Amino acid sequence: MAEVRVFLVSLLLLLLLFVSKILALKLGSRNLKPVVLEYHGVELSCIIEDGIVTSSPRIEWKKIRPGETSYVFFNNQVVGDLKNRADILSKPSLIIHNTSRTDTAIYRCEVADDIGNTLDEISIELIVQVKPVTPRCSVPNAVPVGKTAVLHCRENEGRPNSMYRWYRNSEPLPDNSKSNPKFVNSSFTLDPKTGTLVFSAMSKADTGHYYCIASNPAGSAKCDEQQLEVYDLNIAGIVCGALVVLLVLVLVILVICCAYRKGYFAKRKPSGKSYKTTEKPEGVNYLRTDNEGDFRHKSSFVI
Repeated sequence: MAEVRVFLVSLLLLLLLFVSKILALKLGSRNLKPVVLEYHGVELSCIIEDGIVTSSPRIEWKKIRPGETSYVFFNNQVVGDLKNRADILSKPSLIIHNTSRTDTAIYRCEVADDIGNTLDEISIELIVQVKPVTPRCSVPNAVPVGKTAVLHCRENEGRPNSMYRWYRNSEPLPDNSKSNPKFVNSSFTLDPKTGTLVFSAMSKADTGHYYCIASNPAGSAKCDEQQLEVYDLNIAGIVCGALVVLLVLVLVILVICCAYRKGYFAKRKPSGKSYKTTEKPEGVNYLRTDNEGDFRHKSSFVI
């Protein structure tokens, strides 16, 4: 009797294990890390690989970014920023028709039973690549021999971040002039991550037309060519020019001093007649009439 009970218990356990294995759900994907160009479509593949699903399973998609989790597919409809841009292709896979750079994130596919118990979930990392735009290039017009020069190249739209390469007369420059015998007469270093090309001491061989190309896996973009001229610094000419300027200044100062000594800059006395009224003599009275003007008489005059 005891042996029969043990047999029945073992049979029941095997049956329960078999049933649980049938009811267990396992999700998979054809691509856990899809990469797509911006404005192109992509499928986020979520496939039921094993197990059975109830007649009306609960399917949810969530978008996960640093510090933020939002619904993409909830209550049998697409919601959030993917609304009108995504559909459930075949339960439970999701397709995005017109990707944007903001769609780069981790997407989690969850399948639950009728009462909301999660049966399984899977995470898919989507990367949306963006082609670089035309970079902004800065090239000096002219630099004297032996001086330092810095060339800049930068763009901020590409995803992932762009790498940069400088060209002189359509020939690519290495990261370091010392690494290539063709550039032995130059002394430059290039940072491909920042696009900065630095010449520690310019030489005549560095004269030419320069342009930069920014590139990433999504594509590339080029700025316009700009000419850079390296010229000799004429020390003798500079010294002669300085002496000429000094001589001219000395002559001007001498001319001004001579003019002061000869009185050309002295203060002149005002010219012209004085219209000051003559002072009347004492003891004389003036009588004015309309017809005669001034008439004077002495105090001793007797009528």
